[in-house]
Amino acid sequence: MRSTLTDLFGIDSPIVLGPFGGLSSVELTAGVSELGGLGSFGLYGFEAGRIRETVAALRGLTERPFALNLWIPHDDAVAADVSPAEFDRFAAALTPYFREMGMALPTRPERYLPTFEEQLDAVLEQAPAVVSFVFGVPARDVVEAIHAQGSLVVGTATTVDEARALDAAGADAIVATGLEAGGHRVSFLRSAEESLVGTFALVPQVVDAVGVPVIAAGGIADRRGVSAAFALGASGVQVGTAFLATRQSATNDAHREAIRGATADGTVLTRAMSGRLARGIPNRAIREIEAGGVIAPFPVQNWLTGRFRAEAVKRGAAELQSLWAGQSAALAQHSDSRDVFAELLAGVPSEGR
Repeated sequence: MRSTLTDLFGIDSPIVLGPFGGLSSVELTAGVSELGGLGSFGLYGFEAGRIRETVAALRGLTERPFALNLWIPHDDAVAADVSPAEFDRFAAALTPYFREMGMALPTRPERYLPTFEEQLDAVLEQAPAVVSFVFGVPARDVVEAIHAQGSLVVGTATTVDEARALDAAGADAIVATGLEAGGHRVSFLRSAEESLVGTFALVPQVVDAVGVPVIAAGGIADRRGVSAAFALGASGVQVGTAFLATRQSATNDAHREAIRGATADGTVLTRAMSGRLARGIPNRAIREIEAGGVIAPFPVQNWLTGRFRAEAVKRGAAELQSLWAGQSAALAQHSDSRDVFAELLAGVPSEGR
C-alpha cells in the first residue's frame, strides 16, 4: 500500500522538507525530491525574477515534484502604519548591533517585501507540483487558479479550527504544525500565543476534523517521531530542523553548531528578531532586545534586524543571528541530508511507503 500523500503528490516516500523562509537552498530542496520525498522551497521576500531563477535552478537538478511556499499577508503586518519617526525609533533601539557590525543605521525602505500578488503570479507561471501556504487561508480564486494549472494546494494549521478553514477552502492536504516546530508560529485565526497546541494533541484532532491527508510537523527529527506521527493518523511528516542542520541547507556553520549543541529545553518563543512569534535558540540579541522592550511590528522588525543579521552570518557571529530551531534540535545530529532522509524513512510503516 501507498499512503494517500504519496499518491496525491506523486512521490515515493511521505517525507516533506519544511520550507525555510530565507534559509531554503536549491541543493537541499532538489535533493529531498530526488530521494523520493517532497522538497519545499520557501519564497519569503523573493521578487518575481528571483522566483523564476530559483525554479529554473531546481528544475536543472530534479524532474521530481517539489513545492513552493508563500506567506499569505496577515492582519498583524501593519508596516503601512509605521511612520518615519516610528521607524527611526525602532531602528535606534538596534543601534548597538549595527555598531558592532560596523554598519550605519538603515534608512526606511520604499517597501519591506514584494507583494503577495507579484509572488503568486510568478508561482502560477512556474506551475510547481505543489503550492503551499502559511499564515492564512488562500482565497477561493487563488485555489482555483492553482488547481486550474494542475498544481496542488497545501495549507498550514496550528489549531483544529484553522485546519477546518483550510479544508473548507479546498486545500488538498494540510500541515498540522505543533508548538514544538522551529521558526515562525504560523497561526492566523487567533494570536500565536493563543494557538500553542502540541503536535501529539493537534495531529489526531486535525485528522478527525478534515477530509484530506494530514502532514504532521513539529518535534519530528528521527524514526521515532515519524512512527508516532503515523500512529496518530498522519499521512506524512514535514521535517525542518534536522534538515536545516545539514551541509546542504542554506544556513551557516554557526547556526548548524547551535542546533547540534542545543539542549532538550534549549529553545524559546520570541518576537525579538522579526516582530512575529518564532521558535529558536536564544542568544544575546534576543535577550537584549526583549529586555529593551522596543520591538517593531512585522515586517519592520524583520527587515531591520535582517540588515545586521546578514553581516553576522558572514562573520559567523551566532549571537546576532536568528538561530531558528525546533524543540527536537538536540536530535538533529546528521550532517548530510541523505542520512536524515534515511533515518526518517526508517520510521515510515510499510503500508505508508
